[in-house]
Amino acid sequence: MGVDTVTRGTEKAVGTKKAEGDGRSVGVEKLVEAVRGGRADEVPSLLEGLGAADRGAVLAELKSLRTEVRGWEAKRPREAADVRRALYVAGAGCHPGASAAATWLGGRDLAPWRSEGSGLALRAVAGRSPEWLADVAGRLAARPAVAEHSYELIRGLVEMSGCAVPATDGYVLGWAWQFRAGSRWRLSFEGPELLERLRADPQTPVLALHALSMTESPEGLTWTVTEAPHAHWPTAVAALVGEGVLDRTEILDAALSRLLRGGRPRDLRFPMEVLRLVGPTAAEFRERVPDLVGMTADTPSPIAGYAQEVLAGLATDGGLSTAALAEMTSSVLFRTEKKLVRAQLTLVGKVLARDPGAAAELLPAVAEVFGNEDTDLQGRALKLVGRHLSAVDDSVRLELAGQAGLLSPAHRQAAVELFGESLESDTGVPYEEILPPVPEPQPVGPAAATIEELVEGMLAKGVNDDPVRFEWALDGLVRHAHRDREALTRAVREAFTTKSWQEPHHFSYDFRSLHAVLAGLLGLLEPSWIKERRVREPGSAACFHEALTGIRDARLWEASALIGTDALPFLLASPTVSTGGVDPLVLVERLRAYRDAGVEPAPADLAQALLRVLRTAPDAGRAEVEASALGTEAGQRLGAWLRADEPLAATVRFLAREEDRSLERWGVYQRVVVELADRAVVREKFPPAFRWLGGTLETAPRRCYHWISGGEHWAPILPADREVLAACFVPSLARGGSSGKTTEPLTGLAEAEGPVGRAVAVAVALALGAGDADDRLRAVDALLVLASRGDLDGRRVGEELAWLVAEGAVKPNRLADAARTAAVTGAYRTVWAVLGAALPELLGAGKPVRGLGEVLAVAADCVERCGARGELPGLAGVASAKGSSQLVVQAKRLRAALGQEA
Repeated sequence: MGVDTVTRGTEKAVGTKKAEGDGRSVGVEKLVEAVRGGRADEVPSLLEGLGAADRGAVLAELKSLRTEVRGWEAKRPREAADVRRALYVAGAGCHPGASAAATWLGGRDLAPWRSEGSGLALRAVAGRSPEWLADVAGRLAARPAVAEHSYELIRGLVEMSGCAVPATDGYVLGWAWQFRAGSRWRLSFEGPELLERLRADPQTPVLALHALSMTESPEGLTWTVTEAPHAHWPTAVAALVGEGVLDRTEILDAALSRLLRGGRPRDLRFPMEVLRLVGPTAAEFRERVPDLVGMTADTPSPIAGYAQEVLAGLATDGGLSTAALAEMTSSVLFRTEKKLVRAQLTLVGKVLARDPGAAAELLPAVAEVFGNEDTDLQGRALKLVGRHLSAVDDSVRLELAGQAGLLSPAHRQAAVELFGESLESDTGVPYEEILPPVPEPQPVGPAAATIEELVEGMLAKGVNDDPVRFEWALDGLVRHAHRDREALTRAVREAFTTKSWQEPHHFSYDFRSLHAVLAGLLGLLEPSWIKERRVREPGSAACFHEALTGIRDARLWEASALIGTDALPFLLASPTVSTGGVDPLVLVERLRAYRDAGVEPAPADLAQALLRVLRTAPDAGRAEVEASALGTEAGQRLGAWLRADEPLAATVRFLAREEDRSLERWGVYQRVVVELADRAVVREKFPPAFRWLGGTLETAPRRCYHWISGGEHWAPILPADREVLAACFVPSLARGGSSGKTTEPLTGLAEAEGPVGRAVAVAVALALGAGDADDRLRAVDALLVLASRGDLDGRRVGEELAWLVAEGAVKPNRLADAARTAAVTGAYRTVWAVLGAALPELLGAGKPVRGLGEVLAVAADCVERCGARGELPGLAGVASAKGSSQLVVQAKRLRAALGQEA
């Protein structure tokens, strides 16, 4: 070895040891300097000369710098982004363990957007063993969010290590994303077609198969041919199956398995289209009959229809066993889609015509339709059973006769003629209306005994959304803050992240109820800012939703200002029962405690307590006397409030189009007018947020220009004034929508106290026609609860429904669905009381109301079940019409049930 070579090697060794005695090598210094400068491109080359010890030293610096950079976002965002990119690359090269490296690379603050910087990270780990690289790739691929955005890095690690392709959802999402730029935006990107790129990718066989199995399909895979013909994944996959690139059997099994699991139609589009385009043969379908039968049971209607069509073809050709057909028939006939049920009955009829011996297995499955809500389908099934009843033995005949008991009374005579003595008769058994038990308000539990119990309750999920738990927490905060503010403050600081509470916008745009009170407890908000919100009054353009929410907010800001002081030892308005109501004697005792302590009630707290006091409670009279005897202004106000027959009142009316030509094109929502009665005591004695209840809100129609939320807290604001509460709900109910929460306040409304008038009737009528199924279920619950309490005016609800249906505000099919749901609980007489009042106006309309036949079907079923009799104006004319439309058929049925036929 030459002298020059030895000299150069010695110089390099010396240069990598210590730099000027500071304890770090020159290489470490340069690497840290590059990272701090955000020069990620230099990091891989600087890592090459560092050993394990030096990399460990750098790693400590990197962790410290990562923490430091988190505070740069507000003032130095661009610099922070550059440094993070350098940190990402350097950390990949410095971590010795695969687990730690994967954790670093998957960090949320370091994850590069769409694999940016992956090439540098791959260079940084180029010297690692294949096992280490494969381990990191597997760990990253197993984390969905990380894998999607780190696809290029994971792919590079896979290719460098030679390990198996990680078939995970996140990795497939990243893989599919890479084809998006080159395929969808064809006009701005000249590149190969999707098919060519998939064909050239060696990972396609593994990843395409996994993509078919994913619960949520990647976005690009769900595009239709219309959206992107050159980027249509099903077409490309089918072509690759034809070429043998993808295994045909595996693709068919994966597509069918995914469809069998069901899910959103969007996520089933890809496997469904692949299945159609691959085009399985009859032999391939016969091998997968169990999967197809399963698809007819639980999958969305289009998927079930496809499976039914395939199985029908097999059955027609004799390729489907009787047992499989019977299982399929039971599955399909249990569904609610009439089209599928009719098609299945037709298929069974064809099979039985060809093979009468199959009747013993198929007819019991057909009898499932006897309990169907559609009487026409019941009739079809009964006729099918009748045609082939002679082909079964006595045991099957008895089984079918037992099922016939589910038939509507409209088919009772036909069933008797068919089964004779085998049919169990229920004639002579008097009808009994079945209503839910009257809900009893549940007592609210005691306040939290300890600070620990209180904090644990506040940390529980959903406490702000549950009125009972919310009030429990609010009362506990006030009580414990008064007893030991310092201890509660310490507990809150330990349990909650309070940094965002110092920003006013936190409570302006993303209001978290209890956080406002906690911020007041900790002194994080300006007193002037709180004071301004305490005295805020709804503007003239405010809607009733804002006004109701404003009452809750006023109480919270008042508590925020007074918490921990002698001015608020406990809350007067804390409910004593689950509806939000306050027992009048309990409120008297609370006011007595205030008097004895020399404390004046907080205005908003007292106002809410008056709104919540149950004026119809058995002890209300005694409470009125005791309250007046307290000798305080608050006691006098409570006594006067309990004496008043109607301290709050409201009416609802709808502007007719004739009143204003500008209303001709307006819907019901824009024409609703809510008028609150003029109550001077409310306007003069109550705080600003409450005064609108005395009649100050403008009554002209208005649109809500905001997202309606917090509805669960509205009913407990007015638990003793049901009609006023309903009047406040009517605008949002008339507005409609499909959020699934429009009728959320109805549960509290049905259980509230107070008189029932037009507002309640209109609210229930509108809710029965809500667009969302969950909304209609809540409406049905409210209807039945009102009926069980004896508070339902069925005729009035029906009259409101009549004009709402005529106006188009309530769709007949939605009303029929809600009415049917209520009726099958056993409340046939209640539902008939509503429909019987609604139908005369609708039947007498000059032009037939589209969809009214469905409502008539429910009405006829109710009459047949409860045995109602009498005349229904307008029915005879419709029933006498010619034709076989559902409207005419059901009108005839209803007329017969009512005994109106000559």
